Amino acid sequence: DLSLLRFISAELTRGYFLEHNEAKYTERRERVYTCMRIPKELEKLMFFGIFLCLDAFLYVFTLLPLRVFLAMFRFITLPCYGLRDRRLLQPAQVCDMLKGVILVICYFMMHYVDYSMMYHLIRGQSVIKLYIIYNMLEVADRLISSFGQDILDALYWTATEPKERKRAHIGVIPHFFMAVFYVFLHAILIMVQATTLNVAFNSHNKSLLTIMMSNNFVEIKGSVFKKFEKNNLFQMSNSDIKERFTNYVLLLIVCLRNMEQFSWNPDHFWVLFPDVCMVVASEIAVDIVKHAFITKFNDITADVYSEYRASLAFDLVSSRQKNAYTDYSDSVSRRMGFIPLPLAVLLIRVVTSSIKVQGVLAYVCVVLFYCGLISLKVLNSIVLLGKSCQYVKEAKMEEKLFNPILTATPGKPAGKQQGTFKSTQGIPTDENGSTSVTNQPVHQKENMPSLLVTSNSDQFLTTPDGEEKDISQDSSELKHRSAKKDLLEIDRFTICGNRID
Repeated sequence: DLSLLRFISAELTRGYFLEHNEAKYTERRERVYTCMRIPKELEKLMFFGIFLCLDAFLYVFTLLPLRVFLAMFRFITLPCYGLRDRRLLQPAQVCDMLKGVILVICYFMMHYVDYSMMYHLIRGQSVIKLYIIYNMLEVADRLISSFGQDILDALYWTATEPKERKRAHIGVIPHFFMAVFYVFLHAILIMVQATTLNVAFNSHNKSLLTIMMSNNFVEIKGSVFKKFEKNNLFQMSNSDIKERFTNYVLLLIVCLRNMEQFSWNPDHFWVLFPDVCMVVASEIAVDIVKHAFITKFNDITADVYSEYRASLAFDLVSSRQKNAYTDYSDSVSRRMGFIPLPLAVLLIRVVTSSIKVQGVLAYVCVVLFYCGLISLKVLNSIVLLGKSCQYVKEAKMEEKLFNPILTATPGKPAGKQQGTFKSTQGIPTDENGSTSVTNQPVHQKENMPSLLVTSNSDQFLTTPDGEEKDISQDSSELKHRSAKKDLLEIDRFTICGNRID
């Protein structure tokens, strides 16, 4: 008989067995564990990536001036050695000279931009207008960064392209002026960002700073509910690394400007310190929440961040090869969208205007500070290179470092290489068998089939668990295995997600 009493009794004593759906509940538990692992794995990737950006950023202040000096010395003393080489300068030296000239020109152009006037102009605006301006600046920074490295790469290639080829460009001078205009425009844009952040720090009720920090949480809404693959998440991770490092430099600029206004009173730094910590903590919290839910909704494991870290480490190690295609700082720019030249111009402008150097002792301090920067750069590079080799070895990607590109004519295998170089297991070696990775690249004749180490972001697949592309050479034919699409098939991403091909 049906009765209310029996229904209530059945509801109170009804049982169920979770083991009947063991797979479902095990999967849910693994999702919880994945979310718990995300902060640790993400911060390990961020920590490694930030030091990669720092290495590329310090390169502009430390090794680049020395490399420019060596290139100028070679150019001046060239008549003493005769014109035995067709090239006056090596391609890398030409690129270094161009970077140095662009830095100097943009630095002097920045003297015509009044920081104080810009600060008071921005401070006179309403809070909501500043909030809109700051959002527009973030969008403009991403757009201009996506195009900036293309402009610089076009200049480098136009200046170093072999002269025997048919001219298919507008010339070095127009490309140079385009690069100078880009670096100057991007430096001004970053200056406006820093000025807006400075106004937010100095506002009495901190309402603008709170609104700007809350803007980071809006980023969660725009990303977590979208479909993400591993490659797209790799792109977003690189964007977050670049954004976090840029924010650190902006906070440094804000602190320098504020300390100068208060005559370098150390008490004022402790007034700024809580706001700085609040901005940094909000960035970290937003990144953790965003990546945790993206991995949850798209069934991506936390181990993918170790693959991303191995991919970045692969870029660093491959750029140290003897016949590397590009400098590592340019590789970081292409991979993460972080272009150090505009940020370096702005930081030099702010430091020189905030700190007055007068007297012999002050110049001695500047020299000691420069030596300290060089020591920091060298130490950072050594540690990064060691860690990168460790990550590449753990990911079992060593064979990809020495996988040669076969550049013979179609239908003919690229078998023997003529000249003074011979190959041992795909590793370019000298006649005595040494495998130097620090010497200048040797300019090879065009009628000689080249056997070069592949580029860090142009040819390889870097995900360790992906199927590799194995090119084995036989006496009559080349056997190709199919390659699975993976991380380094994404050629060079910028923070906007566009390919730069």
